[in-house]
Amino acid sequence: YDGHSDLHVGITNSKGVVYNYDQEGVHRAASGWEQCIYIPLVQPDMPELLQQWDDLLEEFSLEEAWLPHRYEEQQHNCYTFALAFINRLRRGRGREPLSKAQFTERFLIPRTREASRYLTLHQELAHSDFYIVPLPQQEQ
Repeated sequence: YDGHSDLHVGITNSKGVVYNYDQEGVHRAASGWEQCIYIPLVQPDMPELLQQWDDLLEEFSLEEAWLPHRYEEQQHNCYTFALAFINRLRRGRGREPLSKAQFTERFLIPRTREASRYLTLHQELAHSDFYIVPLPQQEQ
């Protein structure tokens, strides 16, 4: 990522399938998101919430709001899809919905800053007199 284009946003179910929305509607992808920034929103030790999450995500993705002709690049896009889903879950648990600004500030900015620092360091090391060697699986 070069920092000059928009990021694409998706929501995963508990099995790692990414639901994402674009001008063609909702997609479900089991691969292709390997280099994404992962932002955990549910604790893994909450199986009842994970099942509810999966069921609600599937139902939510089928709603008319996410049909292809509803897509609008600036106002009704992948970010809108993700935030609307999160807010649906929050309302169901008696919590206040998050605005785009609140969600961005609390969840996205900290993770993107962390990723940016890592990528900058990686690029600096790769262009210097260093050689980066991946660790064998058992040492990681």
